[in-house]
Amino acid sequence: MFVSAMNNLSSVSPQGPAVLQGLWDHVRVTHISVLRSPYLPALYAFLTHVLLCAPFLVLDSLASVSPRVQSWRIAARSGPPPSLRKWLKCLWRVLFSYTIAVLPVTALVQALRSPRVPELAPTSWRICADVVSCFLLFDTFFFAWHYAMHRVPWLYRHVHQTHHQHHIPFALAAQDANPLELVSQLVLALTSAWLLGCHPLSELIFHLLNSWLAVEVHCGYNLPWTLHRLLPSIVGGAPHHHGHHRQQNGNFAPYFTHWDRLCGTYRAPVLRKQRK
Repeated sequence: MFVSAMNNLSSVSPQGPAVLQGLWDHVRVTHISVLRSPYLPALYAFLTHVLLCAPFLVLDSLASVSPRVQSWRIAARSGPPPSLRKWLKCLWRVLFSYTIAVLPVTALVQALRSPRVPELAPTSWRICADVVSCFLLFDTFFFAWHYAMHRVPWLYRHVHQTHHQHHIPFALAAQDANPLELVSQLVLALTSAWLLGCHPLSELIFHLLNSWLAVEVHCGYNLPWTLHRLLPSIVGGAPHHHGHHRQQNGNFAPYFTHWDRLCGTYRAPVLRKQRK
């Protein structure tokens, strides 16, 4: 996910906070060769995804012994949580897709560009504005692409159907998809940041949060502290996306609900009562 971050030359306010400037200087000066590595984008995306999934592997392990954790599972009545064997099989498929598609594509993109890193760090306000704008644009692109993959039979059969082998999603399955679909998601994220002219530091934060939210919406848990609880009319969260995997006829946006509401594809999640 570092590809376009290394190519951004947008101007940055010289009034950026000293802490951010110091952090950016440290990364820019001491790790410049790492940041420019053609293999970093794929390695960063893969490792970030796996590490962010780890807490949900723990939850899946606890769900069989803890009534509290079990009460958070959206599909608790549809069988046990995914086994460790299922997790490992999924991990192998994701690793395979990264090896044959994501790694070579991102390495090629990096090699075709001339990565340069700006000297100035962004302000805190600039980071917030960049990240929010990236999410809104990415959500729009993904909604259109996701809708097309469900409405065009060839795209569904040859690109998207692999992801829908999981009628009950779990965290690691967020990237268990056809290699072409994984690459397309990467391109949409990179394009969103590039079109908005984000500062590289803003973009790195966007990619990290994007990975987290992708894991969260696939996790299979309606957790009490997640973003869709704080913004219930704006963010769909895991219940929203769980409904998509079960019905496959709505809830095409990854995070927000406005496009599904506007286009008539919003499906309200049906949830059982949780323990208090």
